[in-house]
Amino acid sequence: MSTPMITETTTPPRTRWAAIIWGLLFAAIAGGALWALADEARREAVADALLALTPPTIITILLLTAGVLLLVGGATGLIRRAQRKLAAATPAASPEVPGPLAE
Repeated sequence: MSTPMITETTTPPRTRWAAIIWGLLFAAIAGGALWALADEARREAVADALLALTPPTIITILLLTAGVLLLVGGATGLIRRAQRKLAAATPAASPEVPGPLAE
């Protein structure tokens, strides 16, 4: 009885750059928050700064935050596009050596 041969080609896994970039952004935000909240004097300074915000300042901060999110999203999109273009430009991986299936 003959066994079927596997002739499937494999490609190496892609690096998920979007996850790395977003993870770094969230880690930086968390690090800043921990730094600000770790000391009583810094907590009071943050509370005073938040209470002193004016409506134009709040709107400016919200617009800057939206801009940063768009910037990070655009950067991850550009990296993904470059990665796909690079993957399409490289020749296909050589097929694996066919072997019999496990019995």
